[in-house]
Amino acid sequence: MHTAKRLGIKTVAVYSEADADSMHVKLADEAYLIGTAPAADSYLRADTIIDVVRRSGAQAIHPGYGFLSENAKFAETLASEGIAFIGPPGAAMRAMGSKSESKRIMQKAGVPVVPGYHGENQDVAFLKQQAEQIGYPVLIKAVLGGGGKGMRIVEKPADFEMMLDSSRREALKSFGDDNVLVEKYLTKPRHVEVQVFADKLGNAVHLFERDCSVQRRHQKIIEEAPAPDLLPEVRRQLGEKAVAAAKAVKYEGAGTVEFIMDDETQQFYFMEMNTRLQVEHPVTEMITNTDLVQWQLEVAAGNRLPKLQHDIVCTGHAFEARIYAENPENGFLPDTGRLIHLATPQPSTDVRVETGVQAGDAISVYYDPMIAKLVVRGEDRQAALRVLRKALAEYEVVGLHTNIEFLRRLAESPDFIAGKVETGFINKHLGELFPPVAQPSAESIVQAALAHVIDSSTKAALSTHGGLASPWAAIDSFRLNAFGAQTTTLAYGDHQYSAVVSVVRNGVYSICVKSESGDKIAEFDNVQPLWEPLPGGVGSTSAGGHLRALLNDRLCASNVVFSDKDSSITVFDQGRVAVFKVPVPQFIDDASAAAPGSVTAPMSCKIVQVMVEPGAEVEQNAPLVVLEAMKMEHVIKAPKAGKIADVYYKVGDLVEEGKNLVAFEDE
Repeated sequence: MHTAKRLGIKTVAVYSEADADSMHVKLADEAYLIGTAPAADSYLRADTIIDVVRRSGAQAIHPGYGFLSENAKFAETLASEGIAFIGPPGAAMRAMGSKSESKRIMQKAGVPVVPGYHGENQDVAFLKQQAEQIGYPVLIKAVLGGGGKGMRIVEKPADFEMMLDSSRREALKSFGDDNVLVEKYLTKPRHVEVQVFADKLGNAVHLFERDCSVQRRHQKIIEEAPAPDLLPEVRRQLGEKAVAAAKAVKYEGAGTVEFIMDDETQQFYFMEMNTRLQVEHPVTEMITNTDLVQWQLEVAAGNRLPKLQHDIVCTGHAFEARIYAENPENGFLPDTGRLIHLATPQPSTDVRVETGVQAGDAISVYYDPMIAKLVVRGEDRQAALRVLRKALAEYEVVGLHTNIEFLRRLAESPDFIAGKVETGFINKHLGELFPPVAQPSAESIVQAALAHVIDSSTKAALSTHGGLASPWAAIDSFRLNAFGAQTTTLAYGDHQYSAVVSVVRNGVYSICVKSESGDKIAEFDNVQPLWEPLPGGVGSTSAGGHLRALLNDRLCASNVVFSDKDSSITVFDQGRVAVFKVPVPQFIDDASAAAPGSVTAPMSCKIVQVMVEPGAEVEQNAPLVVLEAMKMEHVIKAPKAGKIADVYYKVGDLVEEGKNLVAFEDE
């Protein structure tokens, strides 16, 4: 939409009820509600979207990154209606949208493909037989679509049927087709893709490659361009084969040809072609000084590509870090909730923050959990990494879990810095990427305690009794004829700390930090904090402020944010982040605790399969329930062997995070 506005093109947004307050709705010149939150009732309703085109007088549709963006039938329907589709023709999408058909086409075009079964026989026994012939481990992939959806690694024959069922369910929900293919799974692969572009006049180019190897759940979390440590000849062949792939299907518009590469030999194989603009396209824009959305509009209008191959030059290096609402410490499970506080790095020529949300928006169970794309550029890879690390340190989110701290650790990993990337990177560096939780600094504890005391005092002062501020409502350290002290208890992981904040005189404090056992950790005298409230105000679901204080010889300047959702205090102190919990009364804590022997929902979700019933005997790690959240399936397994006492939900039910799913009988 930013590109369209810059070019003077009017935009019309469509949105679901869940996205009524979203940024794309606010950016558009017009907006139309097209249905309820589930994508099947809104963003996948082609008839409703076409009706909006007619009513608004729009001439073209840009499908974005998902939903109908790779739906050949939709593109062909638009063509028959005289509506321009800003994307490839239906025939090219149909050819490349099927992983099995596309691989047959690639073989004819001389592009190497991964060994596997890409045929039409979908019989379970036959597919399992093919897997045994290929040799385990194998990869089951949905024939249509991408983004890791419908993709399962199968390590042994006993798991094949369960993984196949899960792959098919997810593929059917995401792409409307449950056909799969089975391929050999390379144990040390890299994921390298090439950005291609073609116009209606027969011109086709590549804009160099991107490396997307570092992934979780087969989904990319960080991309870079160009790919590190490639032999020049391999880099040249990648570009040539990608252009050959596009020409083989008479492609038009933006596309990405994805290859899987053996990390040791740099032998590469065609995986699939994404027939749309990719989420990670900004890294290509950064190294080629292009606007690929503008290129899409030019091609859709029948114009020649803005640049031909000899005009396209790669300068510098770029990274894109995907900021997700997810909990890396809990298996990267997605999180939902409201963005209570959101502060981003300052955009510049070398830093872009591409997002569709702002503070106050909610990340729902219905759509992808991505919050933003953080894109940076430098003159070389090391310079770009420095920019990335600084930008990640400036990113602040409160309200739900994010992967920001994980991305910071990733960007500081020696092997990542050296460019030694491959798809198994995370699993091979677990100790480094998931270190033991370090205890907070005394300065962080003091800042949290000071902010808590100041905030409590401010709220108490605003409480009224008979229309006047009431000292009897105060919870601060006010005492008649004496200065007082207030003790704040803060939990950090499994540890508790106390900070005794004493008023020396008006606006001046001394603070003593103690451990759970009462041992003194640190003491700070003559502390004169300056406090500036953040937007939000008293009475909202969040509050906080910017705190500035000299703690002994260190001048601390931090944003401190309170969240009523989990009684937390988050301190953002110049790149250091510490999240404390204010302990709640025991009777409240007990009321919210899970029942003994129960299995709870790790996130807000929808129940898609219940695999047990009351009275069933199960073994440890047996699948109990299959959940769906943010278009991905998650299998909940038995934490122990035992007998099922109760199952609380049925297929189709929506469940909040923390609710009991299944209960075991008491031993």
